[in-house]
Amino acid sequence: MNISTSMIVLIAVIGLFGVGLYCLLITRNLIRLLVGLQIMVKGAMLVLVFVGQSQGQPSLGQSMALTVIVADTIVAVVGLALAVQVKRNVGTLDIADISKLKR
Repeated sequence: MNISTSMIVLIAVIGLFGVGLYCLLITRNLIRLLVGLQIMVKGAMLVLVFVGQSQGQPSLGQSMALTVIVADTIVAVVGLALAVQVKRNVGTLDIADISKLKR
């Protein structure tokens, strides 16, 4: 059985999206949600780099992936800062407990 590079990349992307989506749908912890989102974004970056390589423009795919890395890092930092503040003020990171709060 001969497995091509594109098939390996496709399996990796589906695996990353699957694990990230599972984490987003199942967990109720804010930090675990951020980790699941990060895993899904890594799959998207892999697709960008692979499509750029397969179209003969690897620099375009890599530059788009770099842009996603910058945006993803900002989202992760802001999300973790919000999670820390929620933990300090509320005392929990459980989404169900946080959603019950009223001001």
